[in-house]
Amino acid sequence: MKRLISQLSCASALALAMAVSGHAQAQTEIDVAMIGEPDTFDPMVSTKDVVSIVTQHFVETLFTFDDNWATVPLLAAAMPDVSDDGLTYVIPIREGVTFHDGSTMDSADVVGSLERWLEVASRGKSVAAYVDSVEATGDYEVTIKLNQPYAPLLSLLAFSNSAAVVYPEEILADHIDNVVGTGPYEIADYVPDQYIQLVRFDGYTQPTGAAERKQIPDEIRFVPVADPNTRVEGLLSGQFDFADSLSSESYDRLESSDVAEPLLLEPFGWPLFAMNHKKGMMTDIEVRKAVQAALPFDDMLYAAFGDEKFYQVEGAMYPEGWVWNNDGGVELYNQNDIKAAAEHLEKAGYDDTPLRILTSRQYEFHYQMALVAKAALEAAGFNVQMDVVDWATLAERRNNPDLWDIYITHSPFLPEPALISSFSAEAREGWNDPVKNEIYARFTTETDPETRKAVFKELQTELYENVGFIKLGNFNALQGKSKTLEGVSASPWPQFWNASTSE
Repeated sequence: MKRLISQLSCASALALAMAVSGHAQAQTEIDVAMIGEPDTFDPMVSTKDVVSIVTQHFVETLFTFDDNWATVPLLAAAMPDVSDDGLTYVIPIREGVTFHDGSTMDSADVVGSLERWLEVASRGKSVAAYVDSVEATGDYEVTIKLNQPYAPLLSLLAFSNSAAVVYPEEILADHIDNVVGTGPYEIADYVPDQYIQLVRFDGYTQPTGAAERKQIPDEIRFVPVADPNTRVEGLLSGQFDFADSLSSESYDRLESSDVAEPLLLEPFGWPLFAMNHKKGMMTDIEVRKAVQAALPFDDMLYAAFGDEKFYQVEGAMYPEGWVWNNDGGVELYNQNDIKAAAEHLEKAGYDDTPLRILTSRQYEFHYQMALVAKAALEAAGFNVQMDVVDWATLAERRNNPDLWDIYITHSPFLPEPALISSFSAEAREGWNDPVKNEIYARFTTETDPETRKAVFKELQTELYENVGFIKLGNFNALQGKSKTLEGVSASPWPQFWNASTSE
């Protein structure tokens, strides 16, 4: 937060300068209610959605995804030229791209940023061992050389989460105090716990094709609203144009409203219990199996969402229709077997040490699932300790393996399974099992699509047998928007550069 406060001084100066010039009075303002605010404006060092949603508007990556999850150029001038052996990526860089500080982007900025990403970003660390070098091979050309093929590379470079964003070479450091990006919007003001104000960057150089950012709103204001009911009320009253992460109970009110309407993202993703493989009781596979056996996923999903139109009791990592869908290991899903769980605990020699479940009520469905899980786990013989905190505190505590055994989170369905950070031994959960690591390495280095599908089935099977983490099912995400808001669709990371309002 200190980084944000230091940035605020610069942002306030910018806002004052804009006010003098007459630009600060926005003609079109989009107000967005979120579950909380970012604890950093540097998306390289964060995997939190609240960070990605905001920062994607003012920092950019070499590539991005189109509406069909295909990788397309953003700061890159075109897709890379990849050698036949898959080891060399030559990436042309767009010319004339301007940073918010007025400097011009070149290959030195890209190289420095990618090198930092490989060192500090969780997703960058996951690929670092495969990268031999990142070099500027021209003023507007960067060459990445690998020591093994790495199939997910472009997806990782395109992702806005733990993102390979490009900064000016001059500001690169372990911790960046004042983020400088190339995006269509820039920070004008930030008041902690109240709002983040973004305004149009007049020096923006527009990409073409699917990556276009039209810069329609003059101003986008992100407002942290922890309580989901307050987000709904603000949307229904006209205070907000868009509200993220709403409870399923809000659907009927939004559907019958004259002011707002629901946006249902179906299917959105999956809630999960992340296991602490670094320290504590969850390092014992028998304890992990006890948790897996005890949990009644159907009851947990019903408690969380209430209506089957919002969830599916499904063990496959990807739903039907996705190329990654398979049945590996799913016979171990939704066992709901208290007796089997107790037997696993007995094998582990469980000594009544509290099982600490870290969760938050800002995502109310997380908390509701935790309550059902607590009852089932206690019936199996666990002593369960619920640590209920705000989301920002949870995000901080989960980085310290001394403070939790399980934390509850969720993920959207991602186009590339290697983007699921929990599979990586470098992730905060520390699932560093040699069998899993070998399968995961084969999956990421294999380039044949059909072979990758078969290897992913092995990986999913190992997930269930080793209990690396626990997928609870599928769910549909509910968002809401004003009926006058156009150009925004349901998305895991909603974007507002193409948004407009009609009265």
